[in-house]
This record gives sequence, structure tokens and C-alpha cells, in this order.
Amino acid sequence: MAVDQSVKNQDGGFGAGILTWIVRLVIVVAIPVITFLGLYAGFIFLRDSAAPKWLITLVAIIWGVGGVAVLFWVFNWIVELFSDKWRDRLQPFVFVGPAVAILTWYLAFPVVRTFYISLYNRDGPQYGQFVGLANYVTVFTDRLMREAFRNNIFLWILFGVPLTVGFGLVIATLADRSKFERISKAMIFLPMAISFVGASVIWNFIYVVRPIDAPQIGLLNAIVVGLGGTPRSWPAYTAISPWNNLFLVIIVAWLQTGFAMVLFSAALKGIPDEILEAARVDGANEFQVFFRIMVPTIRGTIITVTTTIVIFTLKIFDVVWVMTGGQFGTDVIATQFYRQSFIARNAGYGSAIAIILLIAVIPVMIYNLRQFREQEAF
Repeated sequence: MAVDQSVKNQDGGFGAGILTWIVRLVIVVAIPVITFLGLYAGFIFLRDSAAPKWLITLVAIIWGVGGVAVLFWVFNWIVELFSDKWRDRLQPFVFVGPAVAILTWYLAFPVVRTFYISLYNRDGPQYGQFVGLANYVTVFTDRLMREAFRNNIFLWILFGVPLTVGFGLVIATLADRSKFERISKAMIFLPMAISFVGASVIWNFIYVVRPIDAPQIGLLNAIVVGLGGTPRSWPAYTAISPWNNLFLVIIVAWLQTGFAMVLFSAALKGIPDEILEAARVDGANEFQVFFRIMVPTIRGTIITVTTTIVIFTLKIFDVVWVMTGGQFGTDVIATQFYRQSFIARNAGYGSAIAIILLIAVIPVMIYNLRQFREQEAF
């Protein structure tokens, strides 16, 4: 019987309704607590146990998969105890609640703690001294950080994002007209299956330099020497800093073009063929069809892909660290964060850089979500 029905039940009396309500309230509180304690006990076992690895693996599977199933079953059973009105109100939280709890614990709390650490000096809250916003002042006045901001904003975003989006859109348009559409798209998308570290190793061999009197095994230097030039270390060549960052941007564009191409191709296939054929019949050439019909029609997808790549570009780390280690004027925000936090052991300053990076990403994420909602509403 539902809670509101129990309270109003005249046969059992008002006292019986209150008692029933209290019992159900206890159940609502006790069962989730017991469930979470069981899940926490499994976590402690996995963290501290000296049991054989096969047993730990088995417990991890049972605890991870089975624990989530039990958690859902318990909450769903609790909601089923209520009336239809309250069931409709509470049941969405059964599905969304665990995800919100996980995001809160693993994302919101760490952000708050990171900000708290950023208010202390290099030794952190436990042993360090409170310095307030001094670390944030340093972030915007330090020469290396200014260089990192310059690289992220004026080189990676202004060059890398248009390059990736442009190539993805052009390739998607041309591939859709090719007889070998599947093969060509698979080849362009293939780099997405490669890790950023792996891609950096591949391109390191393309950029590699050998002494002048030695055979050049790097593709670019082999071409340069074949044309009568002198071999050079492309991504770390200090004479062309900061433009050596563009050699790193090319790597990321090579990796992400497939991602942009797939989304653009799906959007282009959604344009009715009748509209395109009508434009061609009216005398529009292919450039006019592309810029006046295709691009405006998939504008929402273009914005979504662009903002997604901007977010990714702001967080770029792997390629820069593997190729140059942030040297020769190639530092970005993430490499500075890693260097200060894990090499220099400056907890406060590194945390301040992490918070600044988060703040830089949030507006782009909000804009992306708004565009997505507008597109869904349309």
C-alpha cells in the first residue's frame, strides 16, 4: 500500500499510518546505507587485500558489475513501495542518481580539493603555508606560462582547430561521392585507433634527423636531402620557434580529422537529395552548393565538432610531451601542469594551473551544450 494511502487509511487508524510511514522511512534510509557499506567493503578489499590476483579479479568483477546491479535493484524496490504519483517522481533518480553520485565523488570533490590545494605553497595543506591567490598571480605572470598560453590559444586553437575541421569537412564531402567511400573513410579514420603516444612515435620517425653524412631515415629529411637541402630537426628546431609548434599541430590534425569526417559525413547524408539536385538544376555550381546549402544546413554539427576539438586542444598533452617534452618553446598548459605537479613537486602551483585549465574549458563546454539543446529543440 502506498505511503499517502497508509496515512489516510481510516480502517487502520492514523497511528497505523504513521507507523507504516516510519517503517518505510527506515527502510528507505537503511537499505541504501547497507548497500553502500557493502560496496565500500569490496573497495577496501580490492585496495588492501594480499589475496591472489585471480581472486581479486573475480571480486572486482562481482563487486563492480554485481554491486551496480544490486544498487539499482535496491533503489528500484524502494521506489516501488510508494504510490504511483511518488513512483513517477522518484524513479528517474534511480537511473540518474548513481551517475550523479559517481560524478560528484570523482569529479566535483576533486575539483574542490584541487582548488583548496592551490591556495597553499608547494608543500600543500598538510605541511605548507597558506598563500591565498598568489599561485594564480604567478600563473599569469610567469614567462613559461605566458608561453604556454600563447601556444595553446594562438597556435593550437587558431591553426589546429580550423585545419582539423576544414580537412574533415572537405574529406567528408568528397568521400561521399567516391566509389570507394568505405575504404577511403576507413583509411582516414584509421589514425583514431592509434594512441597519441603511438602517433607521436610514428611522427617522430617522420621528423627524425640524422647527421649530414648519414642516411636520412626520416621521411621529411629524406625529401629535403633528396632536393639538395640540409637535414633539420623539425619539431624542435629552435630557429623557427614558435612556429615549430605547427609541426606538432599537424600530428593532432592527422589524428582528429577522421573524427570530424565521420560526424560531418553523417550530417551531410541527412541533407535531402532533392534540395541539392534542385540547386544544380537552377544553375548552381558545386562551390555554391557546398557553401550556400551544405554548410548552412549542417551548421549545428560544424559548431559542435569545432567546440569539441577546441576543448580537446586546450587539454593537449601527450603529443607535446612525447615529441619535445615542452622544450624549445613548445610548452602548453597541460605540460606545465605536469612539470610543476610531478617533476618540480610544487603542489600549490600545479593545482592552480589545473584550475585555470578547467576554467578555460568550461565556457566552451557550456556553449557546446547550448548548441546541442538548440539543435535538439529544432
